[in-house]
Amino acid sequence: MYEHLQQTDNEVYELVKKETERQQHGLVMIPSENAASVSVLETMGTALSNKYAEGYPGKRYYTGNEYIDQIENLAIYRAKKLFNAEHANVQPNAGSGANLAIYFALLKPGDTVMGLNLAHGGHLTHGNPVNFSGMTYRFQSYGVNKETERIDLDEVRAIALREKPKMIVTGATAYPRQFDFSAFRKISDEVGAYLLADVSHFVGLCLAGVHPAPFPHADVVMTTTHKTLRGPRSAIILSKTTDRLASTPADPATKVKNLAQKIDSAVFPGTQGGPMEHIIAAKAVCFAEAMKPEFKTYQENIVKNAHALAETLQAEGIRLVSGGTDNHLMLIDCTPLQITGKQGANALADLGIYTNFNTIPYDTRKPFDPSGIRLGTPTLTTRGMGAGEMQTIGHTIAKVLKNMTNETVREGVRKVVRELTARFPLYSELL
Repeated sequence: MYEHLQQTDNEVYELVKKETERQQHGLVMIPSENAASVSVLETMGTALSNKYAEGYPGKRYYTGNEYIDQIENLAIYRAKKLFNAEHANVQPNAGSGANLAIYFALLKPGDTVMGLNLAHGGHLTHGNPVNFSGMTYRFQSYGVNKETERIDLDEVRAIALREKPKMIVTGATAYPRQFDFSAFRKISDEVGAYLLADVSHFVGLCLAGVHPAPFPHADVVMTTTHKTLRGPRSAIILSKTTDRLASTPADPATKVKNLAQKIDSAVFPGTQGGPMEHIIAAKAVCFAEAMKPEFKTYQENIVKNAHALAETLQAEGIRLVSGGTDNHLMLIDCTPLQITGKQGANALADLGIYTNFNTIPYDTRKPFDPSGIRLGTPTLTTRGMGAGEMQTIGHTIAKVLKNMTNETVREGVRKVVRELTARFPLYSELL
């Protein structure tokens, strides 16, 4: 593969080859990463990339979109069917941009919003002050209990009753437990707020029934498509059609918009121009893959592997935030090991085990050199690894973190990584 690229631009070809080899010969455990199918990769590299398609199917500002419209309509149809959603917008290019569009559709600058504190596992776009969300809206963060390191819904309700938010945002990037969307909806109803579920990380688990589903509780659902969903790096927005908080019912005669129309207008022309139709086609492919029976088994295995990994780490004396995991990821607290999360993650990466350093709740260290390591099981599960391999990897990670400079240990770890990646190849057809 890539023969033409090799002939025309060998410099780029060599870098692509090296990155593919890095993924093949390493244990990728960053929870926000996965390995898309070859079909998804092929779709992203098609001539669809050439077409400008500003607008929506049947309402484009360019000619020549007859096949593009069919592709985007197919992606919409599959998304609605897969998620049991009333409406789907498949044009967002990324999760952050999708959240921007949702806020733009339903909020006004200065409106009060609630989201999970970034330091407690939330996302930048859930109200961090350095992000557009925190700069544009009045975010009031909720966090996790200091003792249990889990979200306290009584505290969430108390904050909501006090602050009267226009929207409550659920979802996280580094929270190892489940979200109770039903409970959040009750709180949202009590204060008259929209409920946005950002399920980017655990969307595949929701589809498989191993995590609560956001619908019918959420008004709007945003998800990226490249994490547990295993699609292209992109995002979609799903929503109800009716805006339950609108003061005036939707009326086409007076051009009052319903919820679906508000979302679509906020994506285009509100925050984006021409969509990436080659990526939209790849989304359609991954939606079809997610409808297959084996996808459910795959998601169940992600969670089983996470449990096996967490139990092994804890048996090694490694402290995990909240005492374990209910989903695909976990957080190691490196404080008892007398190292920082950055030191630990870098040491693992040197040996071909890829995680990321991350803050833990109530961290006393700064975000760029925090106390935690975030790691998960999606990519390893994609490769076909099971509980036995998770135990091996758990013991291996513990050895590294406990013996940071021991070269004998380090060489043994390199051997384990080589053996595991050889037994469970990735993208062998691309190398």
